Amino acid sequence: MIRIFRTIDDSIHQINEVSEGCWVALTAPQATELLEISNQYHIDIDHLRAALDEEERSRIEVEDEYTLIIVDIPVTEERKEQEYFITIPCGIILTEDKIFTVCLEDTPVLSVFMDGRVRNFWTYKKTRFILQILYRNASMYLQYLRIIDKKSDEVEKRLHISQQNRELIQLLELEKSLVYFTTSLRSNEMVLEKMLKNDVIKQYPEDEELLEDVIIENKQAIEMANIYSNILSGTMDAYASVISNNLNIVMKVLSVITIVMSIPTMIASFYGMNVAGIPFADHPFGFWIIVGIALVITFIGGIALAKKKMF
Repeated sequence: MIRIFRTIDDSIHQINEVSEGCWVALTAPQATELLEISNQYHIDIDHLRAALDEEERSRIEVEDEYTLIIVDIPVTEERKEQEYFITIPCGIILTEDKIFTVCLEDTPVLSVFMDGRVRNFWTYKKTRFILQILYRNASMYLQYLRIIDKKSDEVEKRLHISQQNRELIQLLELEKSLVYFTTSLRSNEMVLEKMLKNDVIKQYPEDEELLEDVIIENKQAIEMANIYSNILSGTMDAYASVISNNLNIVMKVLSVITIVMSIPTMIASFYGMNVAGIPFADHPFGFWIIVGIALVITFIGGIALAKKKMF
């Protein structure tokens, strides 16, 4: 899908034809659409396809007629009625008078610009637009990190009540999301540093503060992701140890019960032998005497194990 936006009278409008100073948004484009854009604006089709590869790394490439910027952006997806957090690449192609974005799906990072919810946004101010996209991207990471932290707290509370595999699997999924976020944020940081040092895109004095804000937001997101990842990893290790310890306690109790119950079983097996000379065989209360002896020995064995704190 191809949508074209342009700032007219300080507000964003969707237009039908590509013009100077517009923004062309490609969302999950088809092969024919990519080929059309590539031929019409002399953009390498491999660069257009790069952002459609989920494994594509963040980078900057400078060509004669345009500059390609690829960054990872956070998105959510539904699996088995659960919300999971992943990252996908987003391509930004800057030409002399236009800006193109390529992404696999509609994301909150770009939708706020399409809806006109960003202040001081003009499609023809390309440098500022790119920095605003990067700033919004870093802000989305921070927002999703806070959601992950709240989700981990909820799962942890449930683990206090019911230590099930389901809760541990949810914590594992959250930890995987944090790993994705940390890796993507570090890749994005390299892109920002290259933009800052090598003057990849034309910079204006009024945009320097915005670039610094983007770098600060990205660094803060990296720190938060690392902190949450360490906390979550420690929590999972602690609960795995607790569950293992509880299992050991249960096995120990069952072993003690087995030992104690083996005493009357052993006595009954002796008296079940079909041989002569068994004590109390001819006594009228022989059965109850044997039962009493078995209970007394079992009781003594239980007390002895209890004193040794076996259970």
